[in-house]
Amino acid sequence: MQTAAYLEKTCCGEGPGYATPLEAMEKAPREEIVYIPCIVPPERRGKQPDYLVTVDVDPKSPTYSQVIHRLHLPNVSDEVHHTGWNTCSSCHGDKTQRRDKLILPCVNSDRIYVVNVGDASRAPTLETSIEPWELHDKCGLGAPHTSHCLASGDIMISCMGDPDGNGKGGFVLVDGKTFIVKGNWEKENVKFGYDFWYQPYHNVMISSEWGAPKYFRKGFDPADVGKGHYGNALNVWDWTTHELQQIIDLGPDGKIPMEVRFLHDPLATEGYVGCALSSSIFRFYRKEDRTWAAEKVIQVAPKKVQGWALPDMPGLITDILISLDDRFLYFSNWIHGDVRQYDITDRRHPKLVGQLFLGGSICTDGHVKVTHDSELKAQPAPAFIKGKRILGGPQMIQLSLDGKRLYLTTSLFSSWDKTFYPELLRNGAMMLAIDVDTRKGGLKLNPNFLVDFGKEPDGPVLAHEIRYPGGDCTSDIWLASTARKPKL
Repeated sequence: MQTAAYLEKTCCGEGPGYATPLEAMEKAPREEIVYIPCIVPPERRGKQPDYLVTVDVDPKSPTYSQVIHRLHLPNVSDEVHHTGWNTCSSCHGDKTQRRDKLILPCVNSDRIYVVNVGDASRAPTLETSIEPWELHDKCGLGAPHTSHCLASGDIMISCMGDPDGNGKGGFVLVDGKTFIVKGNWEKENVKFGYDFWYQPYHNVMISSEWGAPKYFRKGFDPADVGKGHYGNALNVWDWTTHELQQIIDLGPDGKIPMEVRFLHDPLATEGYVGCALSSSIFRFYRKEDRTWAAEKVIQVAPKKVQGWALPDMPGLITDILISLDDRFLYFSNWIHGDVRQYDITDRRHPKLVGQLFLGGSICTDGHVKVTHDSELKAQPAPAFIKGKRILGGPQMIQLSLDGKRLYLTTSLFSSWDKTFYPELLRNGAMMLAIDVDTRKGGLKLNPNFLVDFGKEPDGPVLAHEIRYPGGDCTSDIWLASTARKPKL
């Protein structure tokens, strides 16, 4: 379990996190534990609650690669999804702030849990919860997703629908001390919601779009895309006035834009978004006239297949992240089954430098036959670890602060798991670790690390997003910059 010494190492004594991204990369201690939400499969949803696990990732520990604690939540049918912190590096200069509460939004129940993880003398405990009616009545919103702390001390959570599950993008402001819902952040709603990232230096926030909750909650139906139930735009907001400034339509090559990642340098005026269904990466950037635009910079080609639901199989990019030195971009192709590493030193022309297949739908031992592939010469072999076949595909990813280890889990969303990888519901998800070459690029599976969530005490579960106690590449936003180059 976490120790007082470790918690002390992850704080510099000047508030939570680190002053700059490069300081975090160079000075942060190696991660020792991580927190992951575990979702009960649909067949057991009304009988068992979701829970938060603590996993030991310290190779020196006797419980390395094991679940060392489980915090069961008090309700059922929640579907905990992405998580965030009560405060992060945006509050680094405030010594009164402490990163000790993990925020757990629930996509299906519209509930938000607050978990206390900051007391070194005991295991994580449930602090409080924000009930669905508070989002519905105070904000007219539901399906909470991404949680980010603000420099003001408040917490902002993006939402994807109204209380009835219709598409509606908005943002809930929560008091970071009392955890009372204060109201809406936005001055007007957008059609869909999902992820967001802000850059106060440039007075901008950019949000993305998944779709209407009443449709994506039941599983993926391609017909719903044509009916307009899924998004394909980036929304640009004025950070100060909370007004919508632009809607950037990404067109047919930008279907279902999900994870938004600005470069970590707060002076940067560009970033990337992964578009799931079109399997593309767009670079968004500020133009000379101070408006924003987007251009496609990576396209994962679909594969012609037989024995699958459609004749063209997309990669389905489901998660992306950027290393703290803004040098590498990583993403997962959940259906094809590969993790990729791109050198983005040339921001407009990413270069593929690492690729690793871990499961997926096109392995040679499966029932899918690839009839045309513009990227691979042959279908990949199935992947095994500790004698066990890797099921599903790489999905949520998290990079160590020093950039040398990439962790991943294999579950996307329970109803989508049921559609694409029903074996995950029977066998549970996995957590894996990848060793990263940060000099030339390259990815290699760590053969000694496996968390098999099919062996959980009460049955298989679907593990999702990974969080470090000291912050990470996808939860922390910095307000201070540095011109120094990191030591590689």
